[in-house]
Amino acid sequence: MNIVVDGMTSLLNILYSFSATVGFPNYGVAIILLTMLIKTLIYPLTYKQMASMRKTIELQPKIKAIQEKHKDDKEKANAGVMELYKEHKVNPMGGCLPIVVQLPIFWALYSTLRNFSYEGSATAAHWFLGFDLTKIYGFTSPYHLLLPIFAALTTYLQSKITNPNTSDPTQKTMLYVMPVFFAYISATVPAGLALYWVTMNVVSIFQQLYINRRLASQSKKAI
Repeated sequence: MNIVVDGMTSLLNILYSFSATVGFPNYGVAIILLTMLIKTLIYPLTYKQMASMRKTIELQPKIKAIQEKHKDDKEKANAGVMELYKEHKVNPMGGCLPIVVQLPIFWALYSTLRNFSYEGSATAAHWFLGFDLTKIYGFTSPYHLLLPIFAALTTYLQSKITNPNTSDPTQKTMLYVMPVFFAYISATVPAGLALYWVTMNVVSIFQQLYINRRLASQSKKAI
């Protein structure tokens, strides 16, 4: 993990140097650039995830029919659903891959920001819109609750756009539980990490809107 943290530290400093060359020497800008870079690199995985989820949604009537047919035999029902997935080339675990990829990145950034040595006379460089990116604010002031609030809102919007018409009770519950969870997390980690999470959600929202349009266009052409 030290190698990953060292790499993250170097990358953050490189992006900070880049922000300085364009006239905005700020680690908040560097974190935003880092997030955009990460989301760009994992875009192919995100696209596959969204395509897989869309196929899964389209298969819901057939899945329900299989489950109804074998309602007294869960093994047969599960086997039938898996066969359906195989027939339509759907990977039910495919949606987890982008999340799995981002977990070590999230942890590495957390580890980096805990003991980060800011370059130069960085008393201003690690402040971004009134937030000290190294500080854990908790629930100390209304202004510093903005990041947790934005974390909650963007998490909700991302989930809603990803799966707008879910009828699964568990997913409906998670739609409201996860924003609260990430709001709490954002208040209890360095502000720089909360900024990363909010930025990641915002970029994800735009990516998902674009992917939704692209997949919808492909579906129309297929018809």
